[in-house]
Amino acid sequence: MSDLEWIYGIHAVENALSQQAERIKEVRFQEGRDDKKTQRLMTLCKTNKVRYSLVPRRDLDQLFTKTKERVVHQGVVAYTTMTKAGNEADLHAYIEGLDETPLVIILDGVTDPHNLGACLRSADAAGAHAVIMPKDNSAPLNATVSKVACGAAESMPVYAVTNLARTMKKLQDQGIWIFGTAGEATGTIYEQDLTIPTAIVMGAEGEGMRRLTREQCDYLVKLPMAGVVSSLNVSVATGVCLYEVVRQRAVKAQS
Repeated sequence: MSDLEWIYGIHAVENALSQQAERIKEVRFQEGRDDKKTQRLMTLCKTNKVRYSLVPRRDLDQLFTKTKERVVHQGVVAYTTMTKAGNEADLHAYIEGLDETPLVIILDGVTDPHNLGACLRSADAAGAHAVIMPKDNSAPLNATVSKVACGAAESMPVYAVTNLARTMKKLQDQGIWIFGTAGEATGTIYEQDLTIPTAIVMGAEGEGMRRLTREQCDYLVKLPMAGVVSSLNVSVATGVCLYEVVRQRAVKAQS
């Protein structure tokens, strides 16, 4: 499979041009669009010496005819080398080099690229240091992830590991405490001290964490559910958990 892929959407292309322009082979704009956002992207292309052209909308639409979902390209696409996930060795070296209290998100079985993109966006916004996922049974880093993540797919360190339970054990050896989210947990995430080196495990929707993943956690926690629904979308739950860490660490820093 080629590492090159068409990404689409104003925010995705703008962030790619701003952060990793050297990866972009070309940009195509829809003919007839002359708004400020398009002009800004064209200026970025010129500044970074990225080739671009104007084409009919149907030409842009045809790039995604084999895509299962409906693509809204917003009149701009870019042909770029996709960001690659790091491996276990990369992850542990990165954690060792951190000079801040680690905050890591572990996604166990998130296969929907929209959810993965939204989780990356939340992780980036909350200042998480890394997102970890298993190589198998996870959504790939693709154009949809890039679009939904709004730049976070390029900025957030992502690591795809062969054996998630083994990776979690190594993280614990590196001083990180692992909190797994599970509906049957007796305590909530708000009762935990998240100012310590922290990894939060988010399981797949419906199935939750796998057994070996669950057994490797130091603590199981839940989000209180006051209504009739039994759980939140995984990306929403990820955002809630991350910002509880942000809140606790801000309070500690102030005191």
